[in-house]
Amino acid sequence: MGEQKKRGNVWLAVAGLVKSDDGKWLVVKKKYGGLKGKWSLPAGFVEEGETADEAAIREVKEETGLMCHVIGLVGLRTGVIHDEISDNMLVFLLEKIEGTLEHQENELYEAKFIDPEELLNDKDASILLHLLIGKKSTLLRPEPGQINPGDQFGYTTYKIFI
Repeated sequence: MGEQKKRGNVWLAVAGLVKSDDGKWLVVKKKYGGLKGKWSLPAGFVEEGETADEAAIREVKEETGLMCHVIGLVGLRTGVIHDEISDNMLVFLLEKIEGTLEHQENELYEAKFIDPEELLNDKDASILLHLLIGKKSTLLRPEPGQINPGDQFGYTTYKIFI
């Protein structure tokens, strides 16, 4: 329950879907948690002072060494753990800008690009990966420019994906 005390009862996580030029997906095998030993997207929690899309970029960089930028939002995973914890994750489509692929040794067994069809047939691929591979809907993109919903809210950063 250490994670619960640290994050409270409402969690916000992010994941980054990065596709190679030849259509392969960047996946990682974590050394801990519910996805230990399974292929999943690079992911982690949003930290104080950052937006969700910034967190996705940071997590991919930390876990794989690849610097990316956001193309858009592809999905939301939301659930409640033990009737108590609201666990939410936004999945962003990212594009690699630069960097050499190398996995974070202390958290990951491996990071690599794998063909989505191969992941569909891999017993070690997460359910979320399987669902994303089959997804054919539209991408939510960030509204360009600075948006101010009103000074009364006190936002220092505000972004909308529509």
